[in-house]
Amino acid sequence: MIELENVSKAYATRSGANQVLDAVSFSFPAHTNIGILGKNGAGKSTLLRIIAGTEQADSGQIRRAGVVSWPIGFSGGFSGSLTGEENCRFVARIYGADLDEVVGFTADFAELRDYFYMPVKTYSSGMRARLAFGLSMAIAFDAYLVDEVTAVGDAQFQAKCREAFEARSGRSSVIIVSHNLSTVRDYCQRCLVLKGGKLLSFDSVDEATRAYEAA
Repeated sequence: MIELENVSKAYATRSGANQVLDAVSFSFPAHTNIGILGKNGAGKSTLLRIIAGTEQADSGQIRRAGVVSWPIGFSGGFSGSLTGEENCRFVARIYGADLDEVVGFTADFAELRDYFYMPVKTYSSGMRARLAFGLSMAIAFDAYLVDEVTAVGDAQFQAKCREAFEARSGRSSVIIVSHNLSTVRDYCQRCLVLKGGKLLSFDSVDEATRAYEAA
């Protein structure tokens, strides 16, 4: 379970503070896939980073039970001078996972072939995203945080991503932030809408879709 209590976050701009999260409170239940819809700039990625702990809120509390992934789709944490394999081994050590299992799974899943053994700085943005997705799937998280990464690659790779999430649905939950309605419909049972710094909860994706489209 992940719980937010009165979480606020603002950024300074030339025209004043941009309040992307305004005293947001919500409990994400275990084993439930939840989508978060929001227009571009609404603060979806910020919210995901705060849930992951890679960015600090200005105020409020975040409680996490279990092991939470980094935001999948974010590949900025890789060391460009290390190869894909070396980055996988480094991350596996941090999470106490089996190094060879993580490397083998990621190499097979990401389909980078020889590039897997080359420095990450030689990768395209799509290749980095595939490495990040494969690596996250190689580690047993209780909650997977996803930032639009399901659009990476061709239709075959996207189908592989969907199958990977379905295989983990019995023991893990997924939180997806997106502005793509089809992505949320494909993956999620419940849906939230981030609008004006507030997180609005709906019991069905259809209800959330109507609210989102009216925003």
